[in-house]
Amino acid sequence: MERDEYFLGYRHAEQERLQRQAQELEPEARWLLDQIGLPAGARVVEIGCGPRGCLDLLAERVGPNGEVVGVERSDEAVGMARTFIAEHNLSNLRVLHADARQTGLPRGAFDLAMARLVLINVPHPEEVVSEMAALVRSGGVVALHEADWMASACDPPLPAWDRLNDLMFAFARKNGNDLLIGRRLPRMLREAGLVEVRVNPLVHVPPLGHSRRMLLLDLVENLRDRVLSEQLIDAADLDESMASVRRHLEDPHTLEVFTLYFQAWARKA
Repeated sequence: MERDEYFLGYRHAEQERLQRQAQELEPEARWLLDQIGLPAGARVVEIGCGPRGCLDLLAERVGPNGEVVGVERSDEAVGMARTFIAEHNLSNLRVLHADARQTGLPRGAFDLAMARLVLINVPHPEEVVSEMAALVRSGGVVALHEADWMASACDPPLPAWDRLNDLMFAFARKNGNDLLIGRRLPRMLREAGLVEVRVNPLVHVPPLGHSRRMLLLDLVENLRDRVLSEQLIDAADLDESMASVRRHLEDPHTLEVFTLYFQAWARKA
């Protein structure tokens, strides 16, 4: 039975990781916004913004005469995002506590609707894309940034790495999530009625010491209680596999490819 639950859960450690992620992925987000050409004074909505997302980058782009609305369903993330807004005095930005599928925002009111690493974490992601398409005006843009785990690999190979990746896929199937959703983005945008679809692939190969080097372990830790309760693995095997992967990634000679990502964006006719 599918559960309408954010795949990675709402642990405080996950909210802190999402704050770090905003900084780690900032160059890619800036590149995407450059391609879209968001003008000053625009109205923008970020779906599933979490505790920070791209909110500050969007606020910077639209300027004081523009408006940015973040949409987030996690109570803690909403609180953290609002604190971030207050601390940075971002007067053109607000965060709405709502579901991505039914935001309650006015139809056709935004120049851009964007979401980053949201669709991979929710069941029925096409409903989110449909809502995003409804929110933008004619000529507006829907932009997505998602992962595709087809390229998750390490070299030299390690059985424990494969076990943890298999575990992620097994839990995703039970939770109704698609870890290969990145490749589907162009099709999902077209099926939502959007045109002029563009795609940019990204590959992350974090070296030793990089903040995303241990990302697989961080994500598995988010799922620990749930994969154990689902009896997808026992605690001893999980701990042994995670320790083995950590040792492997602490070796500077280990090459890690932590997934392929796709940025895709399209215009509403």
